[in-house]
Formats: sequence, C-alpha cells, structure tokens
Amino acid sequence: MTPPDAPATNQDGTSADGRHPLAMVYGGGGVVGIAYTSGVAAGLRAAGIEVAAVPALGTSAGSWTAAALALGLPYQDLAALPVPALPSRRPGVLADVARQVFGEATHPLVSVSAVHVRSGRRHILDGGTFPLADLVAASSAVPGLLPPHRVDGRLYIDGGMWSATSVDAAAIADRVIVVAPLAGRVMGPMGRVAGALLERELGRWRDRHPTSDIRMIRPHRAMARIIGVRPLALFDAERATEIHSLAYEQGARWGDEIQSTATPDGPPPDQFGRVA
Repeated sequence: MTPPDAPATNQDGTSADGRHPLAMVYGGGGVVGIAYTSGVAAGLRAAGIEVAAVPALGTSAGSWTAAALALGLPYQDLAALPVPALPSRRPGVLADVARQVFGEATHPLVSVSAVHVRSGRRHILDGGTFPLADLVAASSAVPGLLPPHRVDGRLYIDGGMWSATSVDAAAIADRVIVVAPLAGRVMGPMGRVAGALLERELGRWRDRHPTSDIRMIRPHRAMARIIGVRPLALFDAERATEIHSLAYEQGARWGDEIQSTATPDGPPPDQFGRVA
C-alpha cells in the first residue's frame, strides 16, 4: 500500500511532474570510450544501480553503450565488432557495423547527440523514432576519420564536436550520472580542456536543477597510463579490453558510494575517479 504522503508516480516510473529517478549520460572516446562507459555501467549495475532501464543520452562512443544497455546486449557483443580501417570515406561504414548488433531496433529510452552538418548545430536524436544503428553511426562520425551519416534526410557528424557529453540535454531526473571517458587532468591537454568544460556544464545543470544530484565519473591515473595521449590509441582494441575491467571496478566502487551517501551533494573520495 502506498503511504498517503508518498509522491505520485506514473507507470513508467516518472514522478507526477515527469522527473525520472535516474538518468544516465555517456560521453565519447572511440573504442576505448565504449569499453570505459560499458565497464562503469556494468559496475554500477553490480552495485545495485539499474542503469539499463532508465533514460540514457549518448555521445559518440557513449551512444553505443546507451543503445546496447537498452537492448540488453553485453559489452562482449560490442567488443567483438570489427573496427573500420581509419580513416574511411565509405558511406555507411559505421552503420553497417552497428547493424550487426542492433539490427533495425529502436528504443525510447535512448537518445544521442550529433552535429547537423549544414547548420553546425547539435541535434538530440530520438532512439524511439530512428534505428539505433543509424543514430550511433551519426553520433560517432568523427570528422577526418569517418564520413558523415544521414538520418531522416540530414547529414550528421560526431556529437563530441559540440560537447563531450551534452549534459544539458540529459533527461530531468532526481539523480544524473555522467560517465566521461576523456575528461580530467590525468587525460592530458585534451582531458584538461574537456574536464573544465564539463565542470562548467555540471555547474549550470546544478543551478537549473538544484534538487537533482549529478555526479561525473571519469578515468583515474592507471587508466590514463593505458590509454596514452595519441588520439588513434582510442581505437585500440587491446587497450579497450584493459580499460573495461578497470572501469568495471571503478563503477562498482562508485555505485557503493552513491548507494551509501547520506548527503546527495557530498563528493566521493578521489579513489573513485572524481578528481584524479
């Protein structure tokens, strides 16, 4: 029986005002980024945070993780996919790879960020409307490495050209967890810039949603040493395998911390990767 003072909820788990209990945001980072975001998500699930049944916004690599989780696919299915030779100019190359696991599936809990080529503006594409294979191909089309991909008659490139995570477009929720593979000082110059931008995005989110708890999870030093600083290292399958196991451990520790934190805004210790 529901207590008389309990907040009203809808059948989809949202509150009466449309807020979700949890929303996930997954950032970009190539094949290594897929391994990192998938590993963290798996660790969070192991700690009791059900990340697969909540709204998920993916950017570039993160779009693959968001789609796979929504469809109940394990990371191993993504890890087994062939990595296209880079650079590639063949139209549809990424969508062809994505269809090997996603087929023509759609899913209403998934959305992805991509940059519209003609306008240069970011669009948030709905996974309930368009095939996930097309969305991840559009969101992951890194300029200079992969060709733009067409969705609904429009050409798109990598959503990371606008923001590493597009936190501002996340679903409104009581708790938002941002998994950012490339953010933080330990990731070198690119990570320092991405981390600073993301901290600003998180600050703006907190200003707009003061009753929400938002956390950012990012790589620690041991991961940074594996990844290195060369951009093409992000597409190295061996590095990805190493990162996935470390990310799982980090996600599980974060999950335990989030579950046990009495005050939502209290920052987790450094060993969980927030500052390192």
